Amino acid sequence: MDFSVDVKQQELIALAKTIAEKEIAPRALRIDKSGVMDEELLEILKESGMTQLSVPKEYGGAGIDLLTGALISEQLSKGCAGVATICAANSLASFPILFAGSDMQKRDLFDCLNRGGMACFALTEPGAGSDAGAVSCRAEKVEGGYILNGTKCFITNAPIADKITLFANTREGGGIRGLTVFLVDADTKGISIGKEEDKMGIRASATAEVIFEDCFVPDSARVGKEGRGFMIAMQTLQMSRPVVAAISVGIAQAAIEAAVAYSHHRKQFGVKIATFEMVQQMIADMVMKTEAARILTYKACVAQMNKDKKAGLYSAMSKCFASDTAMEVTTTAVQVMGGNGYSRENPVEKYMRDAKIMQIYEGTNQVQRLVIANETTF
Repeated sequence: MDFSVDVKQQELIALAKTIAEKEIAPRALRIDKSGVMDEELLEILKESGMTQLSVPKEYGGAGIDLLTGALISEQLSKGCAGVATICAANSLASFPILFAGSDMQKRDLFDCLNRGGMACFALTEPGAGSDAGAVSCRAEKVEGGYILNGTKCFITNAPIADKITLFANTREGGGIRGLTVFLVDADTKGISIGKEEDKMGIRASATAEVIFEDCFVPDSARVGKEGRGFMIAMQTLQMSRPVVAAISVGIAQAAIEAAVAYSHHRKQFGVKIATFEMVQQMIADMVMKTEAARILTYKACVAQMNKDKKAGLYSAMSKCFASDTAMEVTTTAVQVMGGNGYSRENPVEKYMRDAKIMQIYEGTNQVQRLVIANETTF
C-alpha cells in the first residue's frame, strides 16, 4: 500500500505539527485541569483549517483524503488528544452528510464549518450505546416536517455546536429500520444542552447531553430516506474509526517521547535509567507496538479510500489495536517515570487518562473484536 502524500498534504501535516508543538502542548495541562477549552486556541484551529478537515474542495475546503486527515489528527493529538477530538468531531458530524446529504445540506453544513462553525454527531443515548437500534429519540412525522423528542448523551462538541447531525427513530415501534438522520441547527426552538460531563480524560473537548422537546424541523432537515440511518451510521463509524486510531497513535507517540527523554535525564545508582535493561525493554516494546498500530491505521485509511472489500475489517482492527496500544504504552510510560509519572505536573498521567476513552467511544473494543471475528474469512 502507498502511504505517501503530496506536497500540499505534507504542508498541512507540518502545519498541524507546528500548531501542536507551539500552541496546543503549552496549554494542554492547564486546559486539562480546568476542563475548559482555550478560546484563543480554538480560534487558531478554526483559522488554520483544522476544524474543516472533511470539507471537500467543491464546498470550499482543502479536499484532503482520509489518510491525510488521520496524519493531521495524529499530530494534533501529540499536543492534546482532547483538542484533536474537537476537530475530529466536526469530521464525524460531516460524514453522514457526505454520504447521504443533498447538495443544499452539504452547502449548509460546510459553509457553516468554513465560517468557523462547529458540529456534533448525536447518536448515543442513555439507553443506546453500542446498540444503535435501541435509539429512542423520536422523530414524529407531521405536515411539513417532524417533531423531535428525546435525549442524547456523551455528545462531543454539543455545547459549542452550530449544527447537529442527529439520529432519531421515525418508527413508532423503534428498531434499526426506523433510524433516520437529520441535519439540525443547534439554535432551533426546543433544543437545549443538558448536563456537561466532568470527564476523566480528553477534558479539552466539551461533552454534554442534547435535549429535544417538541422540536419541529422541516422535511428538508432529513438526510436521505427514512429508515436509512443505521446504514449511514455504520458507514460513518467505519470511516471515523481510523481517525480514532490515529489519535491513539499520537497519544502513544507523545508518551514514548516523554518516557525516553525522562530515561536519559533520570539517574539511579549513579547512571541514567536509560541504560537499565528493563527500562530498555519497556521502551522497545512501546516503540514496536506503536509503530505496528501506526502502519495498521494507515492501511485502514487507504483501504477505506480504495473501497477495499475488507475496509470495515481494517477499520475495526486499527481502532481496536491502536487504542489498546495507547492504553498500554501510556501506562508503561507512567511506570518508566515512576512517581514523577504519577504526578499531574507531568503529561504522561494525562496521556494515560486520555487513552482510556479511545477504547470506549465510537464502538467499544469489545464490539470491534466482534466485528473482526465476524468479518474474518479464511
